Amino acid sequence: MVFVIDDLEFEATLFSFATIILIVIIGTRWIIREMKLVNELKNEKAKTELQHLKSQVNPHFFFNMLNNLYGLIEVDSKKAQGLVLKLSDMMRYSIYDGQNEFVSIQEEVEYLKNYIELHQMRYRKKIQITFDVNVQNETCKVTPLLFIILLENAFKHGVENLRENAFVKIDMSVKKREVRFSVENNFDATQEETKPGIGLKNLKRRLELSYPEKHYLSLFKNEDIYVSELIISLV
Repeated sequence: MVFVIDDLEFEATLFSFATIILIVIIGTRWIIREMKLVNELKNEKAKTELQHLKSQVNPHFFFNMLNNLYGLIEVDSKKAQGLVLKLSDMMRYSIYDGQNEFVSIQEEVEYLKNYIELHQMRYRKKIQITFDVNVQNETCKVTPLLFIILLENAFKHGVENLRENAFVKIDMSVKKREVRFSVENNFDATQEETKPGIGLKNLKRRLELSYPEKHYLSLFKNEDIYVSELIISLV
């Protein structure tokens, strides 16, 4: 048996086939465009959330330092002047550089050093502080104001409540594809244990947004010693 398809029937079939292909192409393009739009909206939302989280970093630290400065002006004006300069540098970094997506590792280290020096100027008690830095990759860039949260906790929950023998040990190593930052401090084990503050929640969320599946955060407590470690993969 032989089937015969006339020209009109062939053209109709061809037209239908071409129409289906065109609809598939248009539909595919629309889906790709919508998926791209959704991803862009997610990225914008993530960026907005990051900016909001960054704005929450260290507000009470600056308020505390201003209060200390107020009491120091009449007692030791020269020391107060030095504190103002350090505080000014830190505020400038937090407000301007801290809003950037990335900063150099040297800028972050300098910020941490200023923070430590301010605390040394602030307290009248003796504090043993060591900060060992080993930067093998000087071109490394990181999300700003991450490490300060762990350092701040060491002072807030450790040094702040100890009358003597307080210590803080900070280590930072920067290799080609990895940044390691650890803080070890002692604390008053007799004090009532406090729940994790907004700072750590802030840090965990920012790490999820900036370094998804490329970071490791460890918080460890043993008797009167607290150790925090953050590892960031730059791959």
